[in-house]
Amino acid sequence: MKSGSYKWLVLALLSCAFFFHQADRALFGLLTVPIQKDLGLSDVQIGWINTVLSWTLAGMAFIAGPVGDRFSRKWIITISLLSWSLMTFIMGFVGDWTILGVFIPAYFVVMFFRSIATGVGESFYGPCYPPLLASYHKDTRSIALSIHQGALYFGLMTSGVLTAWALSFLGSWRHVFMAFGAAGFALGVFFIWALKDGSGGGAEHMNKRHESPLAGVKCFFSKPSAICAMAGFIAIVFVNNAYMFWAPKFMVAKFTPSFEQMLGVNAATADGMKAIVGKAGTMSMLYHHLLAFIAILVGGVVTDRFVRSMPRFRLGFQMCAMLAGAPCLVMLGMSSTVAVAVAMSAAYGVFRGFFEVNTHTSLFDVIPPRYRSTSVGIFTVFAFFFGGLSGVLMGALSQKYGVRGFEIGFALMGGAYVVGAVMMAVSFFFTFSHDRIVE
Repeated sequence: MKSGSYKWLVLALLSCAFFFHQADRALFGLLTVPIQKDLGLSDVQIGWINTVLSWTLAGMAFIAGPVGDRFSRKWIITISLLSWSLMTFIMGFVGDWTILGVFIPAYFVVMFFRSIATGVGESFYGPCYPPLLASYHKDTRSIALSIHQGALYFGLMTSGVLTAWALSFLGSWRHVFMAFGAAGFALGVFFIWALKDGSGGGAEHMNKRHESPLAGVKCFFSKPSAICAMAGFIAIVFVNNAYMFWAPKFMVAKFTPSFEQMLGVNAATADGMKAIVGKAGTMSMLYHHLLAFIAILVGGVVTDRFVRSMPRFRLGFQMCAMLAGAPCLVMLGMSSTVAVAVAMSAAYGVFRGFFEVNTHTSLFDVIPPRYRSTSVGIFTVFAFFFGGLSGVLMGALSQKYGVRGFEIGFALMGGAYVVGAVMMAVSFFFTFSHDRIVE
């Protein structure tokens, strides 16, 4: 296959991997209600499971970033996909286990397989895919990264519908995890033959093995614009984590009577609650991610058009997106009907998409190619450590205050967006012109 065509195949392969990356991660939030009922887990315990997943991703990024700059990204991505898919499959078997005579409660079994084992597998994908795509796509970089990011939204957008269908067809949340895990593993096996490393190949990685692994860290922290971009990314992850993990349960908690009337079911019955859980997952995921999917594709084309003549365009685009998204989050929490909640989640999705189209390209504008995996790793460390706190924060608020706790939580999410916009403004007005590199 010609190199000009293969770069689009690489994009298609990685987009498929990212679909499973995000769909698998969304499963836990979509199936929280039946998981809690089956395993007896509290909201705070669910919150800690999600937060420890984020912290695992953050901690492993210390390793994954430098590894991605020194070794074959093709093999790192492939092994990562195989690993997290296997752990997703095993989630279908979790519960109270007894190993070598030692009783292990379901909470700790889920914590290990969901938060730690899955997190370790997923952690190596994030620092490797942007540099690999960037090595194939020069003039089409924003478009390629926006399409890849669109796979995230497509995965999350369809995860609610697919999960609702799978839950009704397969009959158990356990079988849903097993089905998603098996499909992702099959894709990983295909990657062994289909995926190739980008320009530079093995020689590039061999040369960098003689360079200090701290060189990339030093480069990142010498760029104030990179730090500002990271602050914006922390705000995005803080909000995204809370939304993905808790939005389906928020919809169930606040609008069960509406869903009962809409679906003609009784929440007191097992079949009625299963139908409500499926509908809440669809309503919270489908429209939000559909609008985000459209926004990120449009944003990629717009950015590549204007950034050539206005290098700071990405930053201004991101800053405005966060400022516009903040009130949508507040109104989402305060919504009085399902229709209003869906409308606000869709609007928030638009502005989320406009920001995320440039998450990595804004960083790459100030970081040389040889340090990009390390820089994405640093992004991940801080974003998922601090961003991961939103999972347990929302869980604690909901357990203490019920629906009111969710409303407070979404208001805090809006505040996080404002803080992120301020940091992007610092880069836009004061630091970017000095830090920018030209490839």
